[in-house]
Amino acid sequence: MTQNALIIGASGGIGAAVAQDLETRGWQVTRLSRACDGLDIGDQANVDAHLEAQNGPYELVFMASGVLAAEGGAPEKALSQIRQESFEEVFKVNTFGVAYVLRHVPKLLPKKGRSVLAVLTARVGSIGDNNIGGWHAYRASKAAANQLLRGAAIELGRSHKEAIAVALHPGTVATDFTANYAARHSTVCPEAAAKNLVDVMLGLTPEDSGQFFDYAYKPIEW
Repeated sequence: MTQNALIIGASGGIGAAVAQDLETRGWQVTRLSRACDGLDIGDQANVDAHLEAQNGPYELVFMASGVLAAEGGAPEKALSQIRQESFEEVFKVNTFGVAYVLRHVPKLLPKKGRSVLAVLTARVGSIGDNNIGGWHAYRASKAAANQLLRGAAIELGRSHKEAIAVALHPGTVATDFTANYAARHSTVCPEAAAKNLVDVMLGLTPEDSGQFFDYAYKPIEW
């Protein structure tokens, strides 16, 4: 039986590669993004309109939307660089957008049978793993997204007994998103990152719900 996946942020480097990887595995994939169909992840009414139009159910919902900094800006290297407009833009996509999508997830996932909700966050969103500081808006927005995911996992556990909700860190992927910031890090191509992420998502167990994993299925502290 064909399984269905919904990819939100499907025109980005990772989202597009995950969609393609799933299709090569025989999944039926629905793509949503600003480039695909005008989805504005930071606008609740826009998100509502797009997700209410989805029929589902989807055995996999993967959210890959995100920004590092406000347009024309860069992640903060010091507290003195914090600016309201940058924080608002980063949170609008990385946190508010996740919240707007999550409110629809219970209707998108099947009530019975295994399903997966995966939100792409980032290791830098881990409070326990933060040893160098900086990148304040991005870190805080991803930490907040992690908290939203955790809450969603608890709520889904009451109504969707076989649903698995996780936050995922993809590693440093060679995309436009990381082009200016990956010099000191080893990178992988989007296709390799997608394979790693899909392998993790397909291998998750019910005990994993509400947790945070990297691309190698290793847990990350909150």
